[in-house]
Amino acid sequence: MEAKAIARHIRVTPMKARRVVNLIRGKQANEAMAILKFAPQAASEPVFKVLQSAMANARVLADRDSVAFDEGDLYISEAFVDEGATMKRFRPRAQGRAFQIKKRTSHITLVVATPEKEEAR
Repeated sequence: MEAKAIARHIRVTPMKARRVVNLIRGKQANEAMAILKFAPQAASEPVFKVLQSAMANARVLADRDSVAFDEGDLYISEAFVDEGATMKRFRPRAQGRAFQIKKRTSHITLVVATPEKEEAR
């Protein structure tokens, strides 16, 4: 079984979010939650919320399909960060010029799954 969660237009740059997502890719979901809870990066909070959502989605899918569910079996099968829309702002500079500031956003996607061995049973 696999469940997915996406957070779109998160106000953190994709490079910073990728640093955090790379920490948890391929890990057990509970272990990843512990890593994110204590990670010093600001991007770990939205990634933590997306992981919680993906785990909740897996629980709902298991209930809907009447499948035995254990959160300890879940692992992160896919995790990636795409670039969202960029907000453009202007800051005044010397001699009447304007300087463009790009406020980048991210789309964070996490997919949690159970191991294939248990699905075959």
